[in-house]
Amino acid sequence: MASFGIIGSDGRMGQALREAIVAAGHVVAGGVDKGEDVSRLADASDALVDFSAPGALQNNLHAAIGAGIPILIGTTGLGEEHHVAIDSAAQAVAVLQTGNTSLGVTLLAHLVAEAAARLGPDWDIEIVEMHHRMKVDAPSGTAILLGEAAAKGRGIDLTAHTEAGRDGHTGARGLGAIGFASLRGGTVAGDHSVIFAGEQERITLSHTAENRMIFASGAVKAASWLIGRAPGRYAMQDVLGL
Repeated sequence: MASFGIIGSDGRMGQALREAIVAAGHVVAGGVDKGEDVSRLADASDALVDFSAPGALQNNLHAAIGAGIPILIGTTGLGEEHHVAIDSAAQAVAVLQTGNTSLGVTLLAHLVAEAAARLGPDWDIEIVEMHHRMKVDAPSGTAILLGEAAAKGRGIDLTAHTEAGRDGHTGARGLGAIGFASLRGGTVAGDHSVIFAGEQERITLSHTAENRMIFASGAVKAASWLIGRAPGRYAMQDVLGL
């Protein structure tokens, strides 16, 4: 049995995490939100689970380091400066950062990388995602995660090969590009499809999230796995042994 501190406890994921932690037989050490003391929560926890906001990341990492405990970061919308901070923190504590804590999505990303490696650049890759109307970032963290998996399979840099937000007379699709399309509406928890389009044939790998609890349960499993790990930067693939 372990105790987990929830950062962003009043949000939708924070509330789902409380339920998932108890269901897994663990203890909720407490929760904090904007403006509250993360360090005190860290001192009372075996691990921190962060689903807050990019602007809070630096303080959250410092709290984990100060308490000497691991931290799982599920916050999306992170920039390069955030990843630099995560790399630095990972020298002191175990850190797992991911755009999606679903075990199904983790396996999907593995399959996407495998398909991209085997099919080659003649197959166009398009990633389509849909989320609820309240989501503020696009593409979703999961879509980016899947794009990174595809780019890894091809041995290319995602940033240099991304096509997103097409509108108007954009010209022909770039050879080897990885395209993104984002849909928003209703209460969709998360739908993601990776389309491999070749000559006269298509392959679609998809994942549908029917309830937010799949992310909370996956986060609890991953955070539990982190406890006792050596300092370093980990991924959901490590949790599944992929």
